[in-house]
Amino acid sequence: MSSLVMAPMTLLALWFGGFWWGGWVGLLMLGMGAEWAGLCGLKARSEAGSAVPGALLLAGLAAGFVSPMAGAGALLLGTVLLTMSYHRPALGLGILYIGPGCLALFLMRLGPAGLRNVLFVVLVVWAGDVGAYLVGRLIGGPRLAPKISPGKTWSGAVGGTVAAVLAGAAAGFETPVRAAVLALVLSLVAQAGDLLESAIKRHFGAKDSGWIIPGHGGLLDRLDGVLAAAPVALLWSLASRPHAMMWVS
Repeated sequence: MSSLVMAPMTLLALWFGGFWWGGWVGLLMLGMGAEWAGLCGLKARSEAGSAVPGALLLAGLAAGFVSPMAGAGALLLGTVLLTMSYHRPALGLGILYIGPGCLALFLMRLGPAGLRNVLFVVLVVWAGDVGAYLVGRLIGGPRLAPKISPGKTWSGAVGGTVAAVLAGAAAGFETPVRAAVLALVLSLVAQAGDLLESAIKRHFGAKDSGWIIPGHGGLLDRLDGVLAAAPVALLWSLASRPHAMMWVS
């Protein structure tokens, strides 16, 4: 039920782009920033707790109304200021963990092929998550990283990778082989991001990053793979052929 609400809202905002996509990504940034403050043991309404989502929002506004470089600079400045002001390095690291992925999602959508590029990333990560869950539940087997995330299995990782590659090849049907290679890279990065988020929760002693999504936990629990894959996709796009579909040479 949660997915039936969140997925259409994301896809609608992505479809309309512009203000709607920027606003939606901004809301996600605020929510994830609040969750990060909670992981650090801070209340969202406290000065230190509100500083995390506030710094992320300012970086997003700088990227949207000034330039991408201004947004990146705001992320670095926010990291330094929060670390120095509150003497808690974890607060600053939260800016670097959440900010780049969100800015990449926003910036990718601005290009002429932005709709399909962002949709490609989202579909690959979603397909990987679904494939990993289904195969892992059906087959089980040895654990992938028991000390970090006991529920993840090697079979699930392989199933998720295969599902992501197939989804990528279908989405990039113009050149399916190149699209499949890109999907493979993004899938592996997304799975690494998933494990990183699990390690972060284990470090803070938390089962979920939050409670905003019933049955799923927090936003960070659902978007960990996208946060990791989006910057890689943006760099791929810029390095291969700026302002074009990422899987077309």
